[in-house]
Amino acid sequence: MVEARHLTPVYLLKFMLKWLLIAGSVGILSGSASALFLTSLDWVTETRYQHPWLLWLLPAGGAFISYLYLKVGKDAGRGNNLIIEQIHSGEGAVPLRMAPLVLLGTLTTHLFGGSAGREGTAVQMGGSLSEGLGKLLKLNRLDRKIILMCGISSGFGAVFGTPLAGTLFGLEVLAIGVISYEALLPCFIASYVGHLVTTAWGINHIHFTIGDIPPLGWLVVIKVVCASVLFGLSAILFTQLTRYLKQLFSKWFTNPVLKSAFGGLLVIALVYALGTRDYLGLGIPLMQQAFQEAVSPLVFLLKTLFTALTLGTGFQGGEVTPLFVIGSTLGSALAGLFQISVPFLAAIGFISVFSGAAKTPLACFIMGIELFGSEGAIYLFIGCMIAFLCSGHIGIYEAQKPIAYRIEN
Repeated sequence: MVEARHLTPVYLLKFMLKWLLIAGSVGILSGSASALFLTSLDWVTETRYQHPWLLWLLPAGGAFISYLYLKVGKDAGRGNNLIIEQIHSGEGAVPLRMAPLVLLGTLTTHLFGGSAGREGTAVQMGGSLSEGLGKLLKLNRLDRKIILMCGISSGFGAVFGTPLAGTLFGLEVLAIGVISYEALLPCFIASYVGHLVTTAWGINHIHFTIGDIPPLGWLVVIKVVCASVLFGLSAILFTQLTRYLKQLFSKWFTNPVLKSAFGGLLVIALVYALGTRDYLGLGIPLMQQAFQEAVSPLVFLLKTLFTALTLGTGFQGGEVTPLFVIGSTLGSALAGLFQISVPFLAAIGFISVFSGAAKTPLACFIMGIELFGSEGAIYLFIGCMIAFLCSGHIGIYEAQKPIAYRIEN
């Protein structure tokens, strides 16, 4: 920690120039990697749509990736949690092999029909590449922590096109209720440069509209609060179900290869039992439908089940985009009950469930503003805060420090 008396103009200028170069380099690396990933993800998704028979290869694909991680992945298999642990402890390393492994693993999951997200891949690539850059520059212990946070921010900001949310996510995800402002400027530079580089590579992000925003009134606020409590409870359901299935299948199958193969068979069985493939992959069509019309309450439950089963049996991929789908479809389903606009409540659910599951309410609030505009900021803030408070003390990142504070006289 730098003492206040050392914060001279010369020191601040050196600090800014130093991190402009370092964090900017992280943004370039992470943004380019994210562009490659997003382009490849679009291709494998389109390929899966054109060749439905690929679903039958899901068990083999999962088994192959688990075997690869077992033989060469080592610590890389811990994913986002490894990066968070390294920022906290400063001991060990984030292996460079994490980037190609998670890229290949996630693309395999989506090619054959697993239900997973994409933020985990971008964050892990950003963390792995930033660690490699840090070693090249021979950074000290504190600077290494900051550059890893830059990797998280740049990966998140680049993959979703939300650089401000990416900045806060890299700061906020480490510990519940604590933000390290030392890394604020570096994380912003990395996230914004990552976003610009991804955009420069021709990546376009999907946009949704919040629709008409109701005038602020006590009745609307009560409705939003009640819905947000349910968003928080759905975050608990997703988190606990995913953790339970991970523990259950790890107990049943000590061999991760067999575990993933069995998980692929279960996903195939669910698809044919339900007679639909809507819950495979990212689930973007479900999210688009949720912003256009009210959907069935079963949609968010089934997406929760498919994603928890996919991740719980060892497939690679993130949780965030499925959480967006779960939140928006739940909001859409609740719109009729609360007699409120469908896209309005879908937008609040979109960020609120993620807020409760990731324990990053400020980042989610800023993301809501970046995605939906500032006109509904009060409602977005209420949704993120209430869902966060109602979602318990456990989130999707096991390495996240469960730090709680109380106000004392």
